[in-house]
Amino acid sequence: MTVNFKTLKSFVTAVDARSLSAAAQQLGVAQSALSQHIASLEEHFRHKLLSRSNAGVTPTRPGTALYRHAQLILSHLAQAEGELMSRSDEGFIAGPVSVGLATYSTASILSTPLLQAVRREYPNVSLFINDSFGLVLSEMVMTGRMDMAVIYAANPIKGLQLRPLLTEELFFVAPAGTALPPSEDQTIPLRALAGFDLLLPSRMHFLRRIIDDEFARIGVAPRITAEIESAATLRQAIDAGLGATILPAAVAGVSSAVDGPVVRRIVEPGMQATISLCVTDHLPMSDQASAVLAILRGQVDELFAEARFAGIRVPDAPGPPSA
Repeated sequence: MTVNFKTLKSFVTAVDARSLSAAAQQLGVAQSALSQHIASLEEHFRHKLLSRSNAGVTPTRPGTALYRHAQLILSHLAQAEGELMSRSDEGFIAGPVSVGLATYSTASILSTPLLQAVRREYPNVSLFINDSFGLVLSEMVMTGRMDMAVIYAANPIKGLQLRPLLTEELFFVAPAGTALPPSEDQTIPLRALAGFDLLLPSRMHFLRRIIDDEFARIGVAPRITAEIESAATLRQAIDAGLGATILPAAVAGVSSAVDGPVVRRIVEPGMQATISLCVTDHLPMSDQASAVLAILRGQVDELFAEARFAGIRVPDAPGPPSA
């Protein structure tokens, strides 16, 4: 038996299920047939791909490498099937599209307008929005598991086309009534934050790396009491008086009411984060994904170019990633 889609699917299902019997049940085949598929792959690649124990199966190092490639191959097949089966008429746009919005600003501002626009203009497109900050969405775009993503990224990433969308300043956000150094222009030096309990994103988050780098640059060790990814949870913790945080303007609440959180622009040095739209540079994009990409670009231009959000600067002439 040679390598084919069936044997690759058998292998991926076994790895995901961590059990040959469970994988066989999911696939609706006999366990002996599944074992034969795995054996044929091991014979073809001349490597043991799965380690078997009483606890189930786990991929070996060669198995992990094959699993990654097999996921990509099966993803491309599913995309091709979905695109061809949904295209009953020339120019008919339908099928699934996945969009990652892994930045605080875009997750809070773009999600609903994007859903509304896609439903209005392409009712047969099934849109999946992923705003999980715990996943490396750039890698998912690179491997074809996601069509596009808006991420924090300023420098080139191999395998991706990046279009810088905007640069946003970061603000210090503290509970209402927090005593801060007097400031006529509503700013606060970064060094002054050393005395506050800070609630920050985890070290995997791009924003956290910016924050850590700037503190290190001025030789200050921040007092971090908790790591929280969710902007909503951060705001709830601040409202409860549990600590302060550092967030972009769009979710910091720059125009909050008098009894709301205390918000100051950070200076000496200031902090900025670049938000970019990324697509893969080596995989074809489906018609429906190209259509959604055009909507997303237009929405970014409309929402941010008019400078309606404090602390946000839009590049003068961003280059597209091409579809």
